[in-house]
Amino acid sequence: MSEIGQNLRVVEHATCTFCGCVCDDMDLTVDLDAKRITKAKNACTLGRAWFAEHTIEDKPPARIDGKPATTAEAIEAAAQILAGARLPIIYGLSDTTCEAQRQAVAIADLMHGNIDTTTSVCHGPSGIAFQGVGESTATLGEIKNRADLVIYWGGNPAESHPRHFTRYAVTPKGMYIPNGRKDRYVVLADVRRTPSAPVADLFLLVKPGRDFELLWALRALVKGRKIDPSIEESTGIPLATLETLVERMKSCRYGVLFFGMGLTMTRGRHFNSGAILALATDLNEYTHFVAKPVRGHGNVTGADNVVSWQTGYPFGVNFSRGYPRFNPGEFTTVDLLSRGEADAALIIASDPGSNFPKRAIEHLKRIPVIVLDAKDTDTTELARVAFRTATYGINTTGTVYRMDDVPITLRPAFDSPFPGDEEVLTALKDRLRVLLNEKRGGALRKAA
Repeated sequence: MSEIGQNLRVVEHATCTFCGCVCDDMDLTVDLDAKRITKAKNACTLGRAWFAEHTIEDKPPARIDGKPATTAEAIEAAAQILAGARLPIIYGLSDTTCEAQRQAVAIADLMHGNIDTTTSVCHGPSGIAFQGVGESTATLGEIKNRADLVIYWGGNPAESHPRHFTRYAVTPKGMYIPNGRKDRYVVLADVRRTPSAPVADLFLLVKPGRDFELLWALRALVKGRKIDPSIEESTGIPLATLETLVERMKSCRYGVLFFGMGLTMTRGRHFNSGAILALATDLNEYTHFVAKPVRGHGNVTGADNVVSWQTGYPFGVNFSRGYPRFNPGEFTTVDLLSRGEADAALIIASDPGSNFPKRAIEHLKRIPVIVLDAKDTDTTELARVAFRTATYGINTTGTVYRMDDVPITLRPAFDSPFPGDEEVLTALKDRLRVLLNEKRGGALRKAA
């Protein structure tokens, strides 16, 4: 960090937490008087917008029933709501630090509630597949330095993760890939031609909903089984193309399968993820192959890691019996809200009010909602208690996990008058513990 004038500062090696790439080579020029970032060197289009839009607004630190309140008043109101709830739920967590996520898990455990992350509506099926199939994995640095065959399946990194191509997997020169793009063969499989398609040496236009059949056909060919030429009718890909691709996969030095939500949020779901993970395992009999999901939010991978450390499960965890239980479809947030079972909600760094199914949003409107967010959203508008918090990575330090499970420490650019998520959640946990001890102690005395 260096000062370049009375009111300017440059923060070197800062981290962009917009997407799962979590690029940590940003050089941020900060206007200290205006409390804003004026330049973000090395950032992609999405990253530049992320840094530019985060300024300090003249807003109250909290609102209760739409009226300005102090943080302390909001903590008391939120604690009273959660302490009186029968089945309180916690949701979000993918755009905050691991330290804040730990506090959220502790709160869920304390109040015998339910905790879920945005994973349940994106790569949740992959989490289920990991448990059943396993994972051949690697870091993005290893892929950059070694991978000569790169396959993207069901994703559009050119628009969703612009630097995934340029920093990690396609164009960068590596230790064993000295010529960068010239040393790599790139395959892209999708149901339509996206802006990512031009980067591919081979584009597979898959029929919608036929990813599982195509992946299973590739597995069969890898194992030397015969496939009927009619595979083209069901998947859209000629048998000859598949045979050529399999030969290239088996003969490469180091291959990687990157897969996106085109696999997890379509017909097949966790079977699709399981198929692509199993394909990587099959290929390891001939060469070195890994498979990695391409994650969206800045710290969604951290959320999976933290919830797994604390509970044994990655998302959709229920503590109502006093110990963690995992059952997607029963304990995932969309399902709990759609069935009308939750009676209070703590939403952290997420906006389900803008993207959940209508039935789930309608139930959110009927129950008391507590929100922690750095900006106004559809969810903060329907909240009973809304905290305005500092933005992680821009105003607060902490730890996040890149999509390849590598932890990165954040370097904040400037201070915020608002508290961080960890600070609010820690205070909420402490007050909630007191209220619950009083409530449960009273119940025990009454029973005696």
